[in-house]
Amino acid sequence: MKNYKAIGKIGEGTFSEVLKMQSLRDGNYYACKQMKQHFESIEQVNNLREIQALRRLNPHPNILTLHEVVFDRKSGSLALICELMDMNIYELIRGRRHPLSEKKIMHYMYQLCKSLDHMHRNGIFHRDVKPENILVKQDVLKLGDFGSCRSVYSKQPYTEYISTRWYRAPECLLTDGFYTYKMDLWSAGCVFYEIASLQPLFPGVNELDQISKIHDVIGTPCQKTLTKFKQSRAMSFDFPFKKGSGIPLLTTNLTPQCLSLLHAMVAYDPDERIAAHQALQHPYFQVQSSP
Repeated sequence: MKNYKAIGKIGEGTFSEVLKMQSLRDGNYYACKQMKQHFESIEQVNNLREIQALRRLNPHPNILTLHEVVFDRKSGSLALICELMDMNIYELIRGRRHPLSEKKIMHYMYQLCKSLDHMHRNGIFHRDVKPENILVKQDVLKLGDFGSCRSVYSKQPYTEYISTRWYRAPECLLTDGFYTYKMDLWSAGCVFYEIASLQPLFPGVNELDQISKIHDVIGTPCQKTLTKFKQSRAMSFDFPFKKGSGIPLLTTNLTPQCLSLLHAMVAYDPDERIAAHQALQHPYFQVQSSP
């Protein structure tokens, strides 16, 4: 780390803190993710899913760039030096009075779907897509924080805790760890609504309330879907039938195509939910000129 000078703290999570750093080599600014865990060896560092994922997915215009990995064997400390972005989506929408332009929303969502498509094609799913983990710099959007990611080919069930409650797909809430890359699209759909309306779509206060909020909006799932979920869970569950009020149109400026894509992303049954490569072909994006 002798090649870097700390400028200030950007943020802190459970497992790391993020500092703004200036490189003494090139004078540029970077975001430095300093891990709280200590590591024994370079092998252990190279086995970190987050590092493997970033190396595999880089370079891509919509994936955060990993600049270098700095490991100090003596102290066991590890830092990931990444490009510095302006802010995350949470910060972008947090204090806003007025919605972003439709064009900007579409441009951001296109880039988010591009990042998911690239990731899923490379056999990785993120598992924690949420506004805080999506970074923007002017008009460019990049997906970051691959600390929770898994391989598409890894064995279910996934037992460790993942994904922030508000963005958690029904299959994550209702099965004992039987979910796929499609969960990322549900999360992205929740983010889509939030960027457009400046309000979270399903702000549950606990897991039961989370399911209840989903049912309030999109209704209870059909029997076929419930049966699928029940096969993957030890506990039984039954829900009072709800029709669902539909996605709240807080923003009357959502076009029919926009709503159509949003509905496809928050389809209750993951088998019926749109995939990232399909989302990119959706009519909503057809006016989007690929740069």
